Amino acid sequence: MSTIPGPARLVLKARDVAQILLTGLPERWRHTIGVARRAEQIGATVGPAESEVLEAAAWLHDIGYAPELLDSGFHPLDGARHLRSTGWSDRIAGLVGHHSGAFCVAEVRGLAEELGRFPRETSVVSDVLTYADQTVGPNGRTMSFDQRLADMLDRHGPDSPNAEAHTRRAPLLRAAVDRVERRLAVIRSRPAA
Repeated sequence: MSTIPGPARLVLKARDVAQILLTGLPERWRHTIGVARRAEQIGATVGPAESEVLEAAAWLHDIGYAPELLDSGFHPLDGARHLRSTGWSDRIAGLVGHHSGAFCVAEVRGLAEELGRFPRETSVVSDVLTYADQTVGPNGRTMSFDQRLADMLDRHGPDSPNAEAHTRRAPLLRAAVDRVERRLAVIRSRPAA
């Protein structure tokens, strides 16, 4: 019997799955490590009861890039499908499937109905996952939200589905980042215990 508490096992299991699937993609793996670390660092914004779900989703958010999971070619959907098919909760699969405003890009790609089969959560957890993903760039480097958006558009190109969805998606991402930054400011302004 394991001595690791249940919630910690969830995070460790998520990390192990991501590591197995993404180590062949070193840049994506480093980004994933950075996002998971960021989620862990700001877990206080969601509270202890939700921090494990947040951290697990952070580790798993980009597993759909793994070549063996390639199905639709849209990594949030491919990751969510894999998670559902391997017994992960619908909540984790939905957080992965809808991370960082993926539904906007899914619409452009003609995959909105398929992605819609996963629950789209609008919560502090989904906001913090977006914040972590949108403030960590390739290779796991911390960057501002504006730098991350510019980098994404540059990497994907002006004719990409990401660029086509940008005018709808960017304000949603910015709103999530702003909400998390306000929560962080409140936490930082509290006197030390």
